[in-house]
Amino acid sequence: MTELAFEDLTPGRVFELGSTVVDGDEMVAFARRFDPQPFHVDPEAAAASWFGAVAASGWFTAGLWMRLYVDSVLARATSLGSPGGEDIAWPAPVFAGDQLRATMEILDARLSRSRPGLGLVRLRAQLHRDDTEVFRSTFTGMFGTRGD
Repeated sequence: MTELAFEDLTPGRVFELGSTVVDGDEMVAFARRFDPQPFHVDPEAAAASWFGAVAASGWFTAGLWMRLYVDSVLARATSLGSPGGEDIAWPAPVFAGDQLRATMEILDARLSRSRPGLGLVRLRAQLHRDDTEVFRSTFTGMFGTRGD
């Protein structure tokens, strides 16, 4: 059921997307397939690194945020994809067992000048472990209007 459309995504609105606990097996399996750097897959190498333990790939961390975003917002929205973003950052490492809380803030919203019925929404994605930010991204989402 579509509950959220472009008109609902007003600047300043913050969405609490829920939380997730980092599964160590999933974290390492992802890294083995997509980002097999030693500190993501090898406990001995990770212990000797500045991380001190096996750390999640940043791309895995981004995927954790994305899953919460889909479940909390996109699954009930007029989402039409994304043309891209401006930045992505992983200011602190993520480890197995971490509980992460996700938020999304609407920074700006405007109607497309060339595509009627399409709104462009600039979003800030964030994941926190307690008070520590572990992931941040700013990107644009495309959403359909209600067409009222």
